[in-house]
Amino acid sequence: MSKLLKGVEAASAAPDHTPAIALAHLGKTYPGGVRALDDVSLTVERGTFLAVMGPSGSGKSTLMHCAAGLDAPTVGSVRIDGYEIAGLNETRRTELRRERIGFVFQSYNLVPSLSVADNITLPLRLAGRAPDQEWLRTLIERVDLADRLTHRPAELSGGQQQRAAIVRALAARPAVVFADEPTGALDLRSAHEVLNLLRDLVDELRQTVVMVTHDPAAAAQAHQALVMADGRVVDTLHTPTAADLAARLVALGEG
Repeated sequence: MSKLLKGVEAASAAPDHTPAIALAHLGKTYPGGVRALDDVSLTVERGTFLAVMGPSGSGKSTLMHCAAGLDAPTVGSVRIDGYEIAGLNETRRTELRRERIGFVFQSYNLVPSLSVADNITLPLRLAGRAPDQEWLRTLIERVDLADRLTHRPAELSGGQQQRAAIVRALAARPAVVFADEPTGALDLRSAHEVLNLLRDLVDELRQTVVMVTHDPAAAAQAHQALVMADGRVVDTLHTPTAADLAARLVALGEG
């Protein structure tokens, strides 16, 4: 077992009060001096649903990429489930992502040639881990896909594909799920169903979800919403409403 995975096991055994995510003085500067993140500190407690919003170029996507280990910050600390990842190389960050982080993307990212069941368990197989069948059954029943497991993604609606992607993200019991515009490709009804599902999974199963979105109505499903501008968190709204978030974005020059 690698040193990293031993560390991950230790982190997973951390006391329950350990935050899912803890960012401290995070900064990201790209070549040419473009500062995408500027001294961002943030704590995301377990079992919470956090939305991140902001105008284009505000830094919200960069924040997610650094917090999820998809990119390395220039300065600062990133702790996932108590484990520091900011200084890891790409190989070790990949290992950590497989163990502790789930992802839900706008484009679903399901493999067309695989069944829904195989898509759901693919990340576990790549990590050499056996799925927890009871946990998978709980998730599959919760998202109402029990009768679709042998189907290919093309045989599912967009909402069903995104629900399969959500189960895939949760299959390994990650410390946090990052959702990047998860409803961007869905019609209004399917988007509403997926957002309700994400909120229910947080409230009922104590999952932790961080969602980046441009949609105030989507962000209003979260317990808390951060508004970013110029690489900084400029506002934090608890139990946000779509109207409040839309007004805040307008004040920042979005829309």
